[in-house]
Amino acid sequence: MTATQHMSAKDAVGPDGPARMLSFDVEEYFQVEAAARIGRQDWPSFEMRLPQSVDRILAMLAEHGSTATFFVLGWVARQEPQVVRRIAEAGHEIASHGMDHRMIHTLSRGELRDDLTRSKRTLEDLAGARVIGYRAPTFSLNHATAWAIDALAESGFEYDSSVFPIHHDRYGVPDAPARPHVAAGPSGSRILEIPPLTIRRLGVNWPVGGGGYFRLLPRRVTAWALSRAARDGRAAMIYLHPWEFDPGQPVLDMSAAARWRHRANLGATADKLRSLLRRFRFTSVAGCIDSLRASAGEVFHYGLAPAAAAGSPPPLLREKSNASGVR
Repeated sequence: MTATQHMSAKDAVGPDGPARMLSFDVEEYFQVEAAARIGRQDWPSFEMRLPQSVDRILAMLAEHGSTATFFVLGWVARQEPQVVRRIAEAGHEIASHGMDHRMIHTLSRGELRDDLTRSKRTLEDLAGARVIGYRAPTFSLNHATAWAIDALAESGFEYDSSVFPIHHDRYGVPDAPARPHVAAGPSGSRILEIPPLTIRRLGVNWPVGGGGYFRLLPRRVTAWALSRAARDGRAAMIYLHPWEFDPGQPVLDMSAAARWRHRANLGATADKLRSLLRRFRFTSVAGCIDSLRASAGEVFHYGLAPAAAAGSPPPLLREKSNASGVR
C-alpha cells in the first residue's frame, strides 16, 4: 500500500491513538540564528511582518479543525502582544521559546533561569493561561547543556521540545530516543521530552519534522512519515515558523549558505501545510499531554558522553518508567 493510498481520507487520531502535534516557533524573520550578522540591538529597526503570517496560519487551522502549540519568543510577546492574544483566543496553546532567541550554551544557569521566568510570566499575562511547555532556540538542548533540564523543571515547565535526535552541524542529540520520553537532567530532575519527527534509515535518524526539511522534502515524504509513526504507535511532532509563510520578506544580510537555508521553497510552505491539514488532524501538546505522559515509558539521562550512550550503556542510561516523575 502506498502512502497516498493509505491516506485517501482524513486520518484523524482517535482518543487512544498516537498524537499528531503541530507547533510553530513564533519569531520574526530577522531573529533566526542564521541571521547572526544582525545584532539584537538592531531588531527594532526591522519591519515587523509576523502578525499577518500568524493570521494566515490561524485561518488555515480553523478551516481544517486542527489546533497547535505556538512557542512564542518573549521579545515578540512584548513588542506584538496582539499576536499572543489572537493565538490564545483562537483556542491554541501558548508555550515559551525563551526571551530573545539566545541558545542555551550562551547562557549561564542563572541567566537561563531568569530567561525562563521572564518569558513564562510575560506569556501567561497575555494569554491568561498557564505556560507549561518550552522549546529552546535552535534546539540547543544537548548533552553539554543538559543542566537546562533541571532549570526547566525548577521553573515549573511540564514538558520540553528542544531535543532533535539527529546529527547536525549546529544542534542534535543523535543517541536520544526519537519518540516522546522522560528526560533526566544531571541533578535528577525529570521532564517530558517531545522530539520533532524523524525517520530511521540505515541506522540513522533522518529529520522530516519541519522547518527547512519540510520545505525541501516532497510533501508525500512528510505525509508518509506521519502515517508510519502512527503505525509504529509513536506520537509525531511537526514544527514550522510563521516567517516560512512569508515569501515576500526582505532578504537579510547572511552568508550564501545561510540565505539558502532560510529562503529555500518559502513559497511552497502554505500549500504543503494545507495538504497535510486535509489529510491529518493535528492537536497541540496540551491537548494530548495526559496520553503523552502515560506513553513516555523510557527515561533517557542527558549529560552522559554520547560515546558511552552509543556503545555499552552505563547503568541507568535507559530505563523503563511509568513517567511518575513527570508532571
